Parts: sequence; structure tokens; C-alpha cells
Amino acid sequence: MPDRSFGRAALWVGIYLLLVAAPLLALLTGDVPAGAGFWWDLSMALGFAGMAMLGVQFALTARFRRAAAPFGIDIIYYFHRYAALVALGLVLAHFLVIRIDNVAALGAIDPRQAPWYMTAGRAALVLFLIVVVTSLWRKPLRIDYDHWRLWHALLATTAFLAAVGHIEGVGHYINAPWKRVLWTAYTLSWVGLIVHVRLVKPWRMLSRPWQVTEVRPERGNAWTLALAPTGHAGLRFAPGQFGWLTLGDSPFHVREHPFSFSSDADSGRVEFTIKALGDFTRTIKDVRPGTTAYLDGPYGVFSTDRHAEAPGFVFIVGGVGSAPIMSMLRTAAARGERRPLVLICANDRWDDVIFREELDALRGRLNLKLVHVLADPPPDWEGECGWIDAALLDRHLPANRRHLDYFLCGPGPMTDAAQSGLHGLGVPIARIHFELFDMV
Repeated sequence: MPDRSFGRAALWVGIYLLLVAAPLLALLTGDVPAGAGFWWDLSMALGFAGMAMLGVQFALTARFRRAAAPFGIDIIYYFHRYAALVALGLVLAHFLVIRIDNVAALGAIDPRQAPWYMTAGRAALVLFLIVVVTSLWRKPLRIDYDHWRLWHALLATTAFLAAVGHIEGVGHYINAPWKRVLWTAYTLSWVGLIVHVRLVKPWRMLSRPWQVTEVRPERGNAWTLALAPTGHAGLRFAPGQFGWLTLGDSPFHVREHPFSFSSDADSGRVEFTIKALGDFTRTIKDVRPGTTAYLDGPYGVFSTDRHAEAPGFVFIVGGVGSAPIMSMLRTAAARGERRPLVLICANDRWDDVIFREELDALRGRLNLKLVHVLADPPPDWEGECGWIDAALLDRHLPANRRHLDYFLCGPGPMTDAAQSGLHGLGVPIARIHFELFDMV
């Protein structure tokens, strides 16, 4: 990561830590109410820390470009996922410490007898548990992505508001006027983030619609969807970036999906190449030209444009992971790129190779070495077979392999194997870049 990007990353990490720690430090300083000893105070600290982290979770998914730029939005979303586990652990610990040390403070479980704010706290805890479990195990639980996004937003927001009600109702540590002002300001800022994500951003997108102009079939059960702006100038993106796509619905709905741009970044065309893998992606072939679409983007740091000083690039892809790489190659060809490029393209079968003919043609426009790897090759196949490993990489990478930049995109097992092979060949980890999205 360049020094400037490292500095920005450090700044945003510091801001995150300050946002999480500030309410806790402020509320536990000055005059505090007499508690029930160390364990009671520890429980309160755990609860406030967990609540602060949960509030900042809304900022992590707000897609603020400046905050995401040093890391990539995919990294932000993965951090969001695991930060939720830490926050839930803190809130659970808050409850368990009281449950063990001072169970009488919890009062009656029956909501007809318990104070409303205690019931709100219990409801928030249960809802947060449901949010985390359904997020981590969405696929094993066979929860549709669109339905999950809707319920994830509703449950997380409801849980957060219930937790705020619990804190306000209990009143510990926020009775001082300045502390109540601080807590109110924090609460309003978190609610403001929810309003921004669910209302303000969709309203802005509503004034910038797109229209589907073409849906063309590709090899490997994939389809390329072309969009044109309606009444506005469109957008500019860097090769390898992605956007959130909404088809046919209002942007106020939550039926949006992240896809990488596959078109030449300098051409003015906006295209996505999408493989039929899930409930939504299997419907792409049925989309009709003229369908209204909405686009939130561009996002992402997975781009050759961020590594202009690299002496060359190696692309290792599997299946539809070739989509962002195709954007990079098409853009490179249009720019007259002459640096050495290597593309190692893994697929199950020869007929599954997306962009097969165009990739072959690009060798005439670029200094491109193309290596196909097939798991299930035809009888007359003379190329590479099986899986990408260190031995295969060693056969095809140039002598200056440690100085090149690598872009990996494809199924998790493939990118894991490629990373392991590259590490074994001495490629520095800072030169290996990969996408982390696995949402559809």
C-alpha cells in the first residue's frame, strides 16, 4: 500500500477507535452512580462498549468512499461482519456478568411484569443474536440473499433502537446533563446513518436511473448486461472496480447486488458479466432491454490503476472471476499497454471459459501470456490440467516474479491455493491483491 494510502488507513482506523471508545470513556468519567462493586461496573462498561461498536456498524455499511478508499469496500464489509461478533460478545458478556453476579437486578422475565426497558434489552439481545447467526450461516440455512438483506436491515435497526431504549430506561451513567447530551448526540448520529443509507442514498439514485440496452450470452452459463445512463452523464470507474446493481425495482428496495464491471473503463460503456449461480443471477438472461436499473458505484481498490509503477501484472482467475480482469485487459489494450502480462485462467471445462475467443484475440494487442487450466479437459487437451498450485505457477511465471503485481479473483479454494503457491515462490504478500466478495 502506498505511504499516502497507509496514512489515510491509519487515520480512519484511529477515527473508528475513537468513535467506539469515546462514549465509554466519557460515560465512565466524572461522577458515576454508586454501583454494586467491580463486577457491576464491568458489566456496564461491557454494555456501553458493545453498544458503541454496534452503532458504528451502521457507518461501516454506509459506503462512504473516502473511508473505504484505503482498504476497499470488500475489506470494510468483512470487518463489519467480524466486528459484529465482537460487539455481540461484549453485549452477551454484559448480560452474563449481571446474570451471575446480581441476578436480582434483571428482574422478572415476563414482559407483563418486567419494566419495559428491561424487556427492550432482552429483545435487543435476542435480535442481535438472530442477525449474527443468519449472517454467518446464511447459505447453510438456505436463506435467499434478497430476503436476508431485507430482514438483516429491519432486525438490526429494531435491535439497535430497542437497545437505545434499554439504556435510556435504565438511566445508569447518563443522568448528568452533559452525559445525556453526549449520548443523545451519539444516538441521533447513528439514527442519521440509518436515514442516510435507507433514504438519502436511494433518493439520490432515483434521480440517476439507468436502462438496460443489451443482454448477451457468454460461455459458461454467463450473461453480459449492458447499461446506459438515462438523463445524466453516467459514471467513470477504474478497471476492476464494481458497483451495486438494482434491476426493475425502486432503489428504496434492498434488492441490490454487487457485480464487477467487465467493460473497458475508458470506453464510456457500463457492462457487467454475471454467471448464473444463485436465485437472482439465474434471472439475468430473462432481463429485457429497456428495463430500468439503478447503480451505486464505483467501489473497490482491486485495480491495476492503483499500481502504475508495477513492471508487469499476473492475473489468476477462476470462472466468472475473469469479469473484473477482463475490464483490466480491455482497458489495457485500449491504452496501448506494452508491459508483460500473464493470465492464468482456471475452469472446469473448455466450453466454460468465459471470453475465450476475445482472450485469444487480446494476445495480438497485448504482451499477454495466456494459460488455460482445466479440471475436466477434453481427450485431445494438451494444456494444463487439474488445479493451480506452486508447481504450475513456477512453470509459467517469469523470472522477475517477485517484482510483479498479482490479481486473484475466483472461488475461495482457488484463490487460497494460488496465494499459497505464490507465497511458496517467494512473492511478497503486499504484491498479491484479491477480491473478497461472496454475497450472492
